[in-house]
Amino acid sequence: MKKINTVLLCPIAILAVMVSGCDSQPEPGESASQESSYPEPFEYRFAGYDKECAGIPGYLDPYHYGYDLTAEEKRGACTWYLWAGGDPMGENPSQSNAGGNPHFWREAEARTWKIAKVSGLQVNLNFLAFLDSRVRDERFEKFGVINDPGCQKASKPDAYGLWLDECQDPYSSGVMGLRVFPNQNFDPEKWDVQKYLEEDATIEPPYLTGLTCGICHIAFNPVNPPKDPEHPEWENFAGAFGNQYIKEGALFGQGLKKEDFLYWVYAKQPAGTSDTSRISMDFIDNPNAINSIFYITSARPTYEEVMNDGTTRKVPHILKDGADSIGAGGAALRVYVNIGTCGDYRMSIDDTFLGIKPQHPFDLAKAEAECEDWRLTAARMDDAAAFLNSPPPFKLQDAPGGEQYLTKDEEQLSLGKKVFAQYCARCHSSKLPEGYSHEGMEKHADAAKDDWVKLVMSDDFLERNFLSDDRRYPLYSDDPSIAIGTNAARAVASNATEGHVWQNFSSKTYKELPSVGKVALYNPFNADKPIQYEFPAGGRGYYRTPSLISVWATAPFLHNNMLGIYNHDPSVKGRVEAFMDAAEKLLWPEKRLGPDSIKVTPMDTYLRFRSLEVRVPAGTPIKLLANISLDKVADKKELLKDLKESLKDPTHLVKLVKALKGQEQFDDELKKLVPKLLRYNQIPDFVEDKGHNTHICRDPSDEKITCLSDEEKRALIEYLKFL
Repeated sequence: MKKINTVLLCPIAILAVMVSGCDSQPEPGESASQESSYPEPFEYRFAGYDKECAGIPGYLDPYHYGYDLTAEEKRGACTWYLWAGGDPMGENPSQSNAGGNPHFWREAEARTWKIAKVSGLQVNLNFLAFLDSRVRDERFEKFGVINDPGCQKASKPDAYGLWLDECQDPYSSGVMGLRVFPNQNFDPEKWDVQKYLEEDATIEPPYLTGLTCGICHIAFNPVNPPKDPEHPEWENFAGAFGNQYIKEGALFGQGLKKEDFLYWVYAKQPAGTSDTSRISMDFIDNPNAINSIFYITSARPTYEEVMNDGTTRKVPHILKDGADSIGAGGAALRVYVNIGTCGDYRMSIDDTFLGIKPQHPFDLAKAEAECEDWRLTAARMDDAAAFLNSPPPFKLQDAPGGEQYLTKDEEQLSLGKKVFAQYCARCHSSKLPEGYSHEGMEKHADAAKDDWVKLVMSDDFLERNFLSDDRRYPLYSDDPSIAIGTNAARAVASNATEGHVWQNFSSKTYKELPSVGKVALYNPFNADKPIQYEFPAGGRGYYRTPSLISVWATAPFLHNNMLGIYNHDPSVKGRVEAFMDAAEKLLWPEKRLGPDSIKVTPMDTYLRFRSLEVRVPAGTPIKLLANISLDKVADKKELLKDLKESLKDPTHLVKLVKALKGQEQFDDELKKLVPKLLRYNQIPDFVEDKGHNTHICRDPSDEKITCLSDEEKRALIEYLKFL
C-alpha cells in the first residue's frame, strides 16, 4: 500500500471503521476478579446447553410471530434470527472461510486496532465492550437496539471479567441479532481483561461475536408494541420489518469526542439507517433506511434481465438502487458476505475498512468451491425466503387504539383512493389494470387514470399487493412523471458496478444502464450558482420504488429517513405522529427544511492524523469532506498534493464556512478552494429532504403536470393510513 501522508486519510477512511469505547459507560472489566487461570469458554457459559433451532444452537420463541408458520417458514425464521453466516461450532471453525462471520469480526477487531497504532487515533472495533450489561436498561434509548427477552442484566462480571447479560440461551449476547460463541483460539494463560480492552486487541478473548440479519431487521411489532422498549416480550417483535430506531451512528461512534469531526459524521446519521458500504468502502456518506421485507418471492414484481453469463432471468430488484439483481437468493447471500461470510476470501479482494486499494469482484463460483460458509448459508436460503415471504401487512386498524386515527368519512376515503389511483398507483402497486405492464410507460399516461381508478376501487386491491412496481427510475428525467429528484448519495454507490466488489451480484442489465444526465445541484456556498454534476453511467443514478405496505408505521420517509420528525417512539401514537409529520412534508414541500436539512457540524471540530490537524469550523457541510474519494486522490500524486495544499492552512475552512453564513466575502483564494473540494467530491448533493415532488409542488400554471389540491392531499393521507 502507498504511504498516504494527508490530513484526510483517517477522517475520511475511518468512515469505514466502527469505533467502540466506553467513555460514557463503566469500564467492561471494572471490579472483575483477576485470576491467574480461567476456564475454557465452552465449559463455562455454554456448558450443558443443547437446544437448537433448525440445527443452529440457540432459542427462538416459536409462537411470537402473530400468525401460523409452516415447517419451512419456521426453519427460515431460525436462520434469519440466529444464523451468523456459517457454523462457528462446526468441526473446523478455524479453517479458511469457515466458522461464519464471528471470525471475520475478530479479524476486523485486530485490524482496526493496528490502524489505531499506526495512526495514533483511538480506533477499536469491540462488540464485547459494547455489550456491557450494566447499560442494558439504556440500550434502546442510546443505541436503538433491541434487548433479548430471555436475558437479564448481569449482577457481576463473568469468570473472564466481562459484563455480559445472563441469558437462558447462552449464545445470545442480550441484543437481538448479535450472537456470542466460544473462541477456540482462547488461551486462558494469556488472558488479561484490562489489557485486552485497553491496550492490546490481539489478545484472543474468550468469546467471538457474530451478526445475524436480525441485527438490523428485527423490529418492534407496530400492532403489538412493547410497553417498555427497554424490556420487550417476544410477542412485541416483527422479525423482518426493519428496525427504524437503531442508531448505527451512535453504535459505531462510541468513544469519539465531540470535537472530532468524525464524531459528527456518525452523530448525524439518521436513526433507522445503515451505511452498507462502511466495510467495502466507497467514500460516500450514504446511510439508507433499513428495508421492511414483504412478499419476497410472491407478490413482488420481477423483471427480465440479462445475467452476467448472458442468460436471462426474471428477477426482483433488491436494495435502494435495485443493484442486487440476480435473484432473491443471490441478494441474501451478498448480505451475508457483506457482514463476514467467507471472511478470509472477502478480505483478500477488498481493502476492508480503508478502501485505498482497488476492489476486486467477489467470485461466486470460487466461493461455492472453496468457502464452507457459502455452501452452508446457501443451503438455508430457500427456507429463509419462505419466512420472509410470510409476514402479513401490519394494519393500523389492528393496533391498540388504532381506530381513533382512521377517518370515518367515507366520502373523504373514497377521494383518497381516487387520488392514489390517479397519481400514486402507477408506481406504488404490484397489481396492474388489465392490458398494462410494469415495463412500459403506458401505465403512467393520463389515458390510464380511469383504469387505475377502477382497479384501486376494487375490494381486493390491497390483498397481497406489494404496493410497489419494484422498478428502477432515474433520479432526473425530462419526463416529470418519473423524475424522483431525491438526494443522490445512495444512488451513486459504486460497489455493484463493473470491476467492484459486488459486480457479480448485479445483472448485466444493471451495469449497462445509461447515465441519467447532467443536473444542477443546490450549492450551499452560492445558491445563485448551482453545482453542475454529471451522473456516471453503468448502473448509478437510479432508485427503485419502495413499498408502501404499512407506511403509517415507517416514518420518517425517503430512502435516507430524512423527511419528517424522528421521535424515537415505537408506540402506535408515536408512529402515527411521525407519519403525519412526514406525510404533510411530503405533500406540502414548503414545510420541509430544504437547505436546513444539510448535515453540518454544530461546533468547531478537528480533522486529526498523527501530527497533522485541520480545524473544521461549526457549520461545515459534513458531506463536503465525507464524500471525497480518497482512493482516487491517493492514486494521483498531483491531486493529492493539490488537496493537501488546499487544506494545510487552518483558516481556509473557517473562512469558507463564514462565507457560507454570509459573514465573510468569498475572496479569490476561497473561490479557488470551493471548486477544488467539489471536484474531489463524488456526489456534492447536500440537501437531504428534497424530491418526490410529482403532482405536489409544481407551478399550477405548468401545463405538463397537475397539482393536487389541499383537499386531495388530506384525503390521500387518510387513505395511506389503511395500507
